[in-house]
Amino acid sequence: MRVACAGTPEFAALALRALLRAGYEIGLVLTQPDRPAGRGMHPQPSAVKRVALEHALPLEQPRGLRLDGRYPEDARQAREALRHAAPDVLVVVAYGLLLPQWVLDLPRLGCLNIHASLLPRWRGAAPIQRAIEAGDALSGVSIMHMDAGLDTGPVYRMEESPIRADDTAATLHDRLAGLGAQLLLEVLSDLRQGVAEPTAQPNDGATYAAKIDKAEAWLDYRQPALELERRIRAFEPHPGTRTRVGDAQLKVHAARLGPPVAGAEPGQVLRADAAGIEIACGEGTLVLTRLQRAGGTAVDAAALLRGLPIRVGERFACGAPADALAPPASTT
Repeated sequence: MRVACAGTPEFAALALRALLRAGYEIGLVLTQPDRPAGRGMHPQPSAVKRVALEHALPLEQPRGLRLDGRYPEDARQAREALRHAAPDVLVVVAYGLLLPQWVLDLPRLGCLNIHASLLPRWRGAAPIQRAIEAGDALSGVSIMHMDAGLDTGPVYRMEESPIRADDTAATLHDRLAGLGAQLLLEVLSDLRQGVAEPTAQPNDGATYAAKIDKAEAWLDYRQPALELERRIRAFEPHPGTRTRVGDAQLKVHAARLGPPVAGAEPGQVLRADAAGIEIACGEGTLVLTRLQRAGGTAVDAAALLRGLPIRVGERFACGAPADALAPPASTT
């Protein structure tokens, strides 16, 4: 069976490595163009590109796949590369570009997608983050036959994974990535044997995992502490959650729920010591335990307080600063 792959982050790279270990012939790899990253903002290859280069796999990095879109030359070049590869199946994992109909129609057995949710729950861009944020008890992986809709295709296989009380997006991602790679191999084996039978998704229970907006990263202590604690775990490590006290902006890496308290205003500091910074919320309290100042590294609360004294009674800001919500300046 000839396989082509389209993916970008580590979740997709793990699936590509699994295919290579299993002995599949990878006729082509599609991944996003190199993006600026790091302190120097130099272009960096995606995790999938690094695997492709390591194994000398044919590689394309189109900026778009629509023949009538902004990058028609890129799309035509990718189409010729896919036709030359002649894949039986295209495996798509967190690629980051919408697939036009010509891509869906090209592989003999269609396009398979590894989606990190129990479809139809959490269709869309951020299923891992939204599942943790919503307080779901279960997540999982679905292997889907792609159609023109947004994660609406029939599902070949699905497997559950519990969401633990201390799971972050990073820990759940790693667990689901391994599960998805194994499930993909099982589905490909079924396809090779001609016994794969996908099941249509039910109409009931569908939810949308919207892309994370930058304003969501700012903690608003008028909300319940439970919701904020979930969001901190859901957005860790990317995009992370942020907060402000005085002139200092802090990235929050970890927090826990504190004891209930009466009579305190949201954002008010109730305690600040080595155990954490306890802040009153709309309901309950939140204890920040691991934080990072701009330009610094993540440290525990004790280390932060040595360089940034925070006193009982001070107020953390609620929500995003106005400049964080402003649209980008026009360049015209």
